[in-house]
Amino acid sequence: MVAVPLLALLALVLSWGRELPPVLVIIVAVLLAGAVLAAVHHAEVIAHRVGEPFGSLVLAVAVTVIEVALIVSLMISGGEHSASLARDTVFAAVMITCNGIVGLSLLRGTLRRKVAVFNAEGTGGALATVATLSTLSLALPTFTTSAKGPAFSAAQLGFAAVVSLLLYGLFVLTQTVRHRDYFLPVTTAEDAPATAEAAPATAEDAAADAEGHAPRPSARATMISLGLLLVALVTVVGLAKVESPVIELAVSSAGLPQAVVGVVIALLVLLPETIAAVRAAKRDQIQISLNLALGSAMASIGLTIPVIAVASIWLTGPLVLGLGATHLVLLGLTFVVTTLTVVPGRATLLQSGVHLVLFAAFLFLAISP
Repeated sequence: MVAVPLLALLALVLSWGRELPPVLVIIVAVLLAGAVLAAVHHAEVIAHRVGEPFGSLVLAVAVTVIEVALIVSLMISGGEHSASLARDTVFAAVMITCNGIVGLSLLRGTLRRKVAVFNAEGTGGALATVATLSTLSLALPTFTTSAKGPAFSAAQLGFAAVVSLLLYGLFVLTQTVRHRDYFLPVTTAEDAPATAEAAPATAEDAAADAEGHAPRPSARATMISLGLLLVALVTVVGLAKVESPVIELAVSSAGLPQAVVGVVIALLVLLPETIAAVRAAKRDQIQISLNLALGSAMASIGLTIPVIAVASIWLTGPLVLGLGATHLVLLGLTFVVTTLTVVPGRATLLQSGVHLVLFAAFLFLAISP
């Protein structure tokens, strides 16, 4: 997993700003997939070293920062055609994380055990933050009247940007300092030690026990993995941009809506979190899966909106943020269903099926609005 990110980075340097023949497009796509797998591997190394919930936070923030850079670069080069790219990508990220990643994780967890168990306090707080950020940034612009169309005025966009940063910062403080135990994997009765003496004494010990008995990587190995993670994530997003003309051409040739481009970009960028979340669910660590899913959705909104607000100073053309009626229905239904999933702190195969059906509906309606 050391050579793959470096090869992908070399391919990015050689292919940047150039039109690629079909054979090289396929090679770039293969290296993109390899960079995704490498990112997941190195993120898991870091997570094993620093423990939860810091491991989930590292991957979510790293991916989102580079995702934001991709959105801004595409908006700068796309002109008026990219006016709704930020909205489409952020909305797609919310749907993918809250329905796709959550649904797949619950499916994997409930196939292993009949009931997937997680911490309702931490997950509920994360969901409340995602719902608030999504409503303020994606739903309200549809109904405000200060600017023409589904867009914020400059003052409204500034308010949304400040609030997004504040809420995201407050959540990170809660997750990592004040109530860290709310975001640690739950130990079930089947996993509990046989004697009281064998039980972990602290939340940190419980997290380490939940992560398995493999030795923690050394500080040097962790720093190497951190560097390779950043390289892998840069190449994932960079190669996604290299492939974007092919994606846009394929979308237009198929007669699909332009919003599909944002969906494809979000799917590519969130692939590392998806694989990491499903792997955590396979280890019966549903809480880590939910941390990754909701943390990625929150970071996607909490970091994208402030950056877009700053970038709008020099971006030409309108900035469309408000969702249409169909997407508003999907967004509202997603948060109702996710709330009903989270509140009990336990989920079954039925909940995973409901989330996956919502995800399938999102994909279908993106193609056939």
